[in-house]
Amino acid sequence: MITPPARWETERLVLTPACVADAKAAFESYTADPAVPRYMIWRAHRGLDETEQFMRRCEEGWREGSAFSWSLRLKLDGSFAGMLAARVRGHSVDIGYVLARRLWRQGLMGEAVGALVGWAMSQPGIYRVWAVCDVDNIASARLLEHVGMQLEGTLRRWLVHPNMGEAPRDCLCYAIVKQAG
Repeated sequence: MITPPARWETERLVLTPACVADAKAAFESYTADPAVPRYMIWRAHRGLDETEQFMRRCEEGWREGSAFSWSLRLKLDGSFAGMLAARVRGHSVDIGYVLARRLWRQGLMGEAVGALVGWAMSQPGIYRVWAVCDVDNIASARLLEHVGMQLEGTLRRWLVHPNMGEAPRDCLCYAIVKQAG
């Protein structure tokens, strides 16, 4: 079992375990913004209680060691920026991420994801780090390429993105792996 860093920093971000105390900041920053979850598997939260429930699940993931979610805050002013998650499954780690709309296209998520990928690939028992994104989510695909992941293919009818419709949508699968030998 690997133990991810509880608190870490990138050039412009501080990452700490997601907790219920972050719910209000997350709600005001991104969970209630209908533009943010367009390509996600969740809908914009209608009330703070939904975000609190989500944060409780994040805390539970840390306790169980099954999923690790970090809250991202800007070093500049401490404002809530988004979240990053890693789920360890045997020899692989799958990741997810979300960023407040006011911070899109500034390279912040590339910083966070790049640091997470670097950490995960440095772990002796981890051989694969991967993520998926909706086929229409060009920004996310470019981010994954930017951090060194390679497109492995299209997963047909992989996930329902409720903001795009009720039917499962195709997703692009990106990964970085340790070479054999």
